[in-house]
Amino acid sequence: MTNFTTIVTEFLLLGFSDTLELQILYSLLFFLLYLAGLMGNLLIVIITTFDRRLHTPMYFFLRNLSIVDTCYISLTVPLASINSLMNNRVISYSGCAAQIFLMVFMAYVEFTLLTVMARDRYVAICHPLHYTMIMRPSVCMKMTLICLVTGLFYSGFHTGYTFRLSFCQSNVIHQFFCDIPSLLKISCSDTFSNMLSLYALTVVIGAGCFAFITASYIRIFSTVLKFPVKEDQRKAFSTCVPHIIVVSLFLFTSCYVYLKPISDSGSTKEIILAIFYSIIPPLLNPIIYSLRNKQIKEALRVIMKRKILLPNQA
Repeated sequence: MTNFTTIVTEFLLLGFSDTLELQILYSLLFFLLYLAGLMGNLLIVIITTFDRRLHTPMYFFLRNLSIVDTCYISLTVPLASINSLMNNRVISYSGCAAQIFLMVFMAYVEFTLLTVMARDRYVAICHPLHYTMIMRPSVCMKMTLICLVTGLFYSGFHTGYTFRLSFCQSNVIHQFFCDIPSLLKISCSDTFSNMLSLYALTVVIGAGCFAFITASYIRIFSTVLKFPVKEDQRKAFSTCVPHIIVVSLFLFTSCYVYLKPISDSGSTKEIILAIFYSIIPPLLNPIIYSLRNKQIKEALRVIMKRKILLPNQA
């Protein structure tokens, strides 16, 4: 490296396409997906907050998951869509650091909440008589706080450890949002310890949570198969299988991006996979947990009658 280097003060994000027409098309498409995910998650938050019948542990965790999903999807898609439409790829150094901190934090909380929700389903199906005693409101609150507090430490460590590096070779991030693998690739510092910590913590937390979820669902399925009524089996499977699909999609796509060699970062495949762990899960969760849930539908009808029909009658 030469004695003269240019210190990076801002970064350039990758656009959705090099063609203007496709850039506009992709921007509008992703923004529509964002609006759909935003409205679906906010709807769950509103319904589970105002309907007292849904003040149960399952819907408490679902409400928190929807809040996290709302924030998670709002961190990347609106900015990327607006920047792409305005042909502006610049993001400031501090803006990039803030985006990485919040993205890692929300992703961590999302995955740990999905793990806690698997525990909740396990207790509800395998120990229904002790459910209210085991999943007390204080216990649910403590588990959620643990997810949030440990997420702050996890995100703070990775963000601080990443931005201690020097960026003097390039400022082009080959992704439509700031992420750690892309930044490590363009750093002119030694990134071995960064990669080691990233791999180790991702494997430990990802494998640990996935093992816990897998063990929970093995016990759930073994219990469900013993149900004498087929309809009860169908209801249990229809609740659990979509949860497994979302967890698997989120885990495997994010692990592939974060665990593969840094030298391979920036490929088109990685950008597509980033969509699957940053946009698709927040979009699917409202569909899985609301459109297919009779209690949510009934609560929505009740709220609609209260807010629309009653004022008109008055």
